[in-house]
Amino acid sequence: MPALPGLRRYLSFLGLLGVLTAGAVLLQAEGLATLLTGGGISLALVVAIVARVLLSWGHGVLSGRYAASVRGALRLRLLGSASDRAGVVATQITRGVDATDSYLTGYLPSLVVSVVVPVAVIVRLFTADLASALVVVATLPLIPVFAVLVGKQAKAATQWELLTKLGGHFLDVVRGLGTLKVFGRAAAQAATVRSMAAAHADATMKALRVAFLSALVLELVATLSVALVAVPIGFRLLSGGLEARPALLILLLTPEAYLPLRAAGTKFHAAAEGLAALREALSVPVVVSRPAARTRRRGAPSVVFERVSVVYDGVPALSEVDLAVPAGSRIALVGPSGSGKSTLLAVLLGFVAPTAGRVLVDGVDLRTLSSPEWLAEVAWVPQRPTLFRGSLASNIALGLPSADVASAARAAALDSVAAGLPAGYRTPVGELGDGLSAGQRQRVGLARALARTSAGLVLLDEPTARLDSRTEDAVLSATRRLLPGRTAVLVAHRPAMAALADRVVELRDGRIRA
Repeated sequence: MPALPGLRRYLSFLGLLGVLTAGAVLLQAEGLATLLTGGGISLALVVAIVARVLLSWGHGVLSGRYAASVRGALRLRLLGSASDRAGVVATQITRGVDATDSYLTGYLPSLVVSVVVPVAVIVRLFTADLASALVVVATLPLIPVFAVLVGKQAKAATQWELLTKLGGHFLDVVRGLGTLKVFGRAAAQAATVRSMAAAHADATMKALRVAFLSALVLELVATLSVALVAVPIGFRLLSGGLEARPALLILLLTPEAYLPLRAAGTKFHAAAEGLAALREALSVPVVVSRPAARTRRRGAPSVVFERVSVVYDGVPALSEVDLAVPAGSRIALVGPSGSGKSTLLAVLLGFVAPTAGRVLVDGVDLRTLSSPEWLAEVAWVPQRPTLFRGSLASNIALGLPSADVASAARAAALDSVAAGLPAGYRTPVGELGDGLSAGQRQRVGLARALARTSAGLVLLDEPTARLDSRTEDAVLSATRRLLPGRTAVLVAHRPAMAALADRVVELRDGRIRA
């Protein structure tokens, strides 16, 4: 899991504030002991009280600013992620990122204080009364031990996993609500959403029960521990074996040794969901950015995969793939779903970095090429072209202000569709292509690729999947116009698409079969 930006500096400042807090606690206890034994209000007591107020304010300001910077960095990371689970990412960006506040501003500062303050208090108790110090040393570890024993029952990670699944599934249901209504599956999906929401509610209630139980246990252990010190001190004070000022100092310092650990244990359960969300956000793969600025010649490139491997969460997607695609040739990748075909295209686009091996473009390592210039050389048609809210023309000319929209649409057999729209190419298109059929959206993706007349490499990821035969014929006709004079890598499940290639390559379990 990648480290949080600025975490070491944040912990260093928290450690400094913790040391100052420990000093203020000791100074305040000394001043109060003097005041309660008739010594009057001392300057040290006033300074200690003011210092604790300022240190508490400083903790809040420091942790708030750091949490805000982390939230911004996490949102940028998630927005630039390579994940295609829009619903899950949306849940992470909103609920998940906000949930990290309880961990960064609550639990983490309390954890640092719980390390520094008890040590300082115990050291002072050893100089004041050895017996009391030994009792505190013996009972203090009981708080984290019981906290761990009770905390093992908490299922914060499960709770967060259920929430992300619920968010992702709910977004998918909303997007496909029209289709679900047509096929009479809306009620069934509503029941599924209700069951997922109920499972999340049950997990949340279980976590709350554990949190309340943990708070009760910690309070009980801390109270009994303080009593083990206070009762002997009272008897010794009555018998004259201990003076009033040292006795009051011990009674004032003993609760301060347990208080930070109790606070950290209490805040842990509130921060558990945020910690799970933080780990998941930091483990999300991001689109690789290449700062290098090497350029290559324009035109159809030659592409060579040299023992390329890609591993996702320990599971290999590609295993030592060796593949050569000469300039101007066309190859079709075939194989069952999950065999690594789309991953191979993602590597070629630069969206996924190989775990091992390299990709050579005209003999140059792809990782050394300028990413914007390389992507400008690629015409890519995914399985589901992403359309944005705007006009039909703006979706075709995406990223190319000077694109010949009409010619590209005509080549993709989309001009007849535009002619039937109220405002032609200026007709507004809804989010994700709302208002267009699946075949029309696919032809928009092809028109977008055809508009990139300077692109030397064509990548097609099953562009005819989920299309009827008539629409498939129109898409194949447009694809034939796209390929001449270019290097092409086609992911094909249907024979008609594979027939467009010069060579067919089979992928199985991430490996090329001879």
